[in-house]
Amino acid sequence: MMWGNGSMGWVWGFGLMALVGVAILVYIVIRLSTKNGQSGPSSPAVPASPDLTSARKILDERFARGELTPEQYREQIRVLAEGR
Repeated sequence: MMWGNGSMGWVWGFGLMALVGVAILVYIVIRLSTKNGQSGPSSPAVPASPDLTSARKILDERFARGELTPEQYREQIRVLAEGR
């Protein structure tokens, strides 16, 4: 038996598209809300200042390029913090 003139398929299609749209919106909201708190190699707790020293900037760049291991990076940050 056919329901109406065959429009029931469209209703299911629109419902499915609405569900996918809501899922995408939820995903985008979650990504945007956790963008600042991205997980990755955590650096040691060093007081953040608006103007990082040039030595710290160089360390950050070397670590970002992969020239330093996480252990070397943490150790050098610790040494810099002790020198203050």
